[in-house]
Amino acid sequence: MSRATAASISHDALRHNLAEVRRRAPNSRVMAVVKADAYGHGLERVATTLRDADAFGVAALSDAERIRSVGLDNRIVLLSGFDEPADLPIMRRLKLDAVVHCDEQLRMLELDAGDSVSDPLRLWVKLDTGMNRLGFRPERAAELQQRLRGLSNVHLDLQWMSHLARSDEFDVPSTPEQLAAFDAALRDIDGDRSLANSAAVLGWPASHRDWIRPGGALYGMSVVDGKTGADFGLKPAMSLHTRLIAVKQVRAGDCVGYGGAHVCDREGRIGIAAIGYGDGYPRLAPAGTPVLVDGKVSRIVGRVSMDLMAVDLDACPEAKVGSPVLLWGPELPIETIASAAGTISYELACGITRRVRFIDA
Repeated sequence: MSRATAASISHDALRHNLAEVRRRAPNSRVMAVVKADAYGHGLERVATTLRDADAFGVAALSDAERIRSVGLDNRIVLLSGFDEPADLPIMRRLKLDAVVHCDEQLRMLELDAGDSVSDPLRLWVKLDTGMNRLGFRPERAAELQQRLRGLSNVHLDLQWMSHLARSDEFDVPSTPEQLAAFDAALRDIDGDRSLANSAAVLGWPASHRDWIRPGGALYGMSVVDGKTGADFGLKPAMSLHTRLIAVKQVRAGDCVGYGGAHVCDREGRIGIAAIGYGDGYPRLAPAGTPVLVDGKVSRIVGRVSMDLMAVDLDACPEAKVGSPVLLWGPELPIETIASAAGTISYELACGITRRVRFIDA
């Protein structure tokens, strides 16, 4: 029998979430962000399910190759652009869009322009409006337009983008300031615009331009403090589950797990679930973090180890070896577990390891 730990991926939830972001931004095209193996959900699986997206956003050329290998011809945008001149012919072969965000990339394009090409690259020019990560200063927009349009290897229709640093906070002034800086830089410049990530799609309608770039929202996740994806009408696409492989009778004073971190204050039962940080469940999830056993709320006791975790069965009197254990999913939001572990839902989903079986649901 294979190990019980598995992640079920709901195709219906993925399609629902794509429809929901379209409903929230009806005048925008959707660049579905599928980087990091589609936020841990499986790139080929997700891209095929979301084939109605107007484009895909990826972080690596290998991601684009995987999407093309399953026969999808959607536009694909390499979100950090190319790293070296050798990437350019690969991008043309795969018919990719490239983000350009620095002078080194500009110089690569200018050197590449000496070769006659029949398929010029379609570019997204990234402006840094306050994230201070990638992008050109906004005041350079006109210069960049002039330089890029003078290159024979670049498509004349340039697109423009920026990234919002605090869009998950719906009451901060920095997001309107970034929008204003972006608009001012492009006042006399044509071309499609894109600003909105998932949080901005959900909470900043003023950021919805020609394109939106949802990532986590497509998988039913929220990074807004105190909110779950369900609070925004999204459905979680991933359920992480396993089973109990042992039930231990314990006495008052017994210690459970490494370091004796949990000391039983009474006689009772402890269940041992076949999951741990070797599967991607966060080791830093503290005692008391909820899990569902037989559909009833239980809690972690002691430390999460590599392969196993202990759970209190006081509230689960019918639990036995083989009882199902849900770590996160529709009935137990991934955001709840992330908050307990001091992280965000995106990190948990991306951290699922290769030994976890994936099931299409």
